[in-house]
Amino acid sequence: MSERNGQYDVAIIGGGPAGYVAAIRAQQLGAKAVVIEKQYWGGVCLNVGCIPTKTMVSTVEVLRLANMGADLGLKGGVEVDYSAFLDRRGKVTKQLVGGVQGLLKANGATQVFGTARLTAPGELEVQGQDGAQTIRAKNVLVATGSVPAKPPIPGLDLPGVVDSTGLLALSEQPRELVIIGGGYIGIEFGSIFTNLGTKVTVIEMLPRILMQTDEELAKRLTQMLKRDGIEFHFDSQVNAVEEQEGKLAVRYTEKGQEKTATGDTVLYATSRRPYAEGLGLEELGVEMNGRAIKVNASMETNVPGVYAAGDVIGGIMLAHVAWEESKVAVSNMLGKRAKMEYHAVPAVVYSTPELASVGLTEAEAHDQGYEVKVGRFPFSANGRALGMNEAVGMVKIVSEGGSGEILGAHILGPHASDLIAEPVIAMEMGATAEDIDLTIHAHPTLPESIQEAALGTTGKMIHYIGR
Repeated sequence: MSERNGQYDVAIIGGGPAGYVAAIRAQQLGAKAVVIEKQYWGGVCLNVGCIPTKTMVSTVEVLRLANMGADLGLKGGVEVDYSAFLDRRGKVTKQLVGGVQGLLKANGATQVFGTARLTAPGELEVQGQDGAQTIRAKNVLVATGSVPAKPPIPGLDLPGVVDSTGLLALSEQPRELVIIGGGYIGIEFGSIFTNLGTKVTVIEMLPRILMQTDEELAKRLTQMLKRDGIEFHFDSQVNAVEEQEGKLAVRYTEKGQEKTATGDTVLYATSRRPYAEGLGLEELGVEMNGRAIKVNASMETNVPGVYAAGDVIGGIMLAHVAWEESKVAVSNMLGKRAKMEYHAVPAVVYSTPELASVGLTEAEAHDQGYEVKVGRFPFSANGRALGMNEAVGMVKIVSEGGSGEILGAHILGPHASDLIAEPVIAMEMGATAEDIDLTIHAHPTLPESIQEAALGTTGKMIHYIGR
C-alpha cells in the first residue's frame, strides 16, 4: 500500500467526534482505517464548541463559588483575568486535540490532512499540501459535521457581529453582548458572559428559551438567568443589525413594537446546519434530506458502501450522539449488524445552573397518549445541595402511570450534567420508578433527589411534601 494509492477497509471524511471514534472502533475490530481531516483534529466540538465553552463554564462556576464566600463563612474575593482565562481554555483544547491524534496513532489509524472528495464508490481524491492522492476503501464514512447557520438578517457581515466560533476568537471580553437566539448555544454563552460581568441581552423569536426542553424547568431557568442580569425579549423578530454611534444596534419587533438593543458585540446563535458541500455526493447519487445526508438506522446511505454519521445527517446534533452513530456505522461496515436507537439520548445545557434532560417532556408524554405520572423533588430539600449553597432547581421524572416505566427525566440544578446519567441508564434498561426507588442511594448526595423524584411519581416521597 503506497502513500499515493492507498487501499483501506474504512475511509473516513472528517476527524471530529464521529470520524475519530469510527477510526478507533474500526481498528479495534481488526480493520484498516484512514481519517481525512481538512481543518482541525477533534472537529468543532473539541476546537470551537463543547470543550472550550465548557472550560469557560468551569471557570465561571469557580467564580460564582468564590463570590458566595461570605455566605459560606469566608472572606476575600476574586476577579476575572480575561487573558489568563483564555490562555487556560487554549491549553485544555490543545491538550485534547493532541490526545485525539495520539489515540488515532496508538490504535493504528492513518491520519491524512487534506480535503477529500468522493470520485466513485470506494474512491476518494484527497488534496493536501503535497498535492493530490487517491485513497481507496471498501467502505466510506462521511462525518463532516455542521457549521453555524447564518439567518437572512441584514447587517450580519458588520464587524463585531459573530457566530459562536467568532465569539470564541475574540481576545477581549465584550462589554455589551446582544445574542440573537435563545437556544442552547445562546443560553450557554449568555450565562457565561453575564457571570463575567458583560451586559447580556437575548432576543428570541419564540415564546421562551430552549423550546426542546421541559417548559416548566426552562421557565425556572429563565428566572434564574434574569436574576444574574440577562435581559430577555421573547416573541421578537430581528429585522436588522446596524452601526449606530460607535455601537451595533439590533433592530427587532417585539409584539408589534419596533425596538432596539445595542452592544459592542452581536452573536447570532440561531442554529447549525449539516455541512456536506464539495464532497461529490450529488454526482455519486447520494440521497439528501435538504442539506443533510439521508441514512437508515444502520447509518447507510442509498449508495452501497457509503455511510454517514454525526451532524452531517441532521437530527440530534450532539457529539455523544455522533460517537454512537459512528460505531453503529462501522459495525455494519464490518458485518456486525447494528441499528441506532435514540430513545435514551441525554442533552445538557451548560448554563448556571445546568439543565439536563433525557426522553420525553411532560407535554410530549401527554401528547403521545401516555397515562402520565410526574415526580418533582426540589434541591432545596436536599441536604448536600444546601451544604453546597446550590439549592436551586429540581429533579423532575415523567413516568407511565400503569407500568411505572420511566419516559423522561429533567434536572435543573447543580451537577445536572452528571446526575442525568442515572436516568439515562434506567431508560436504556427499561427500568421503572420503583426500580430507582429500590436502588440504595448514598446519603448525603445529590443523586438522592433522583430517588425521591421517582418516589414522587407514586406520591410517596419521604423528604418532601409537595405536588
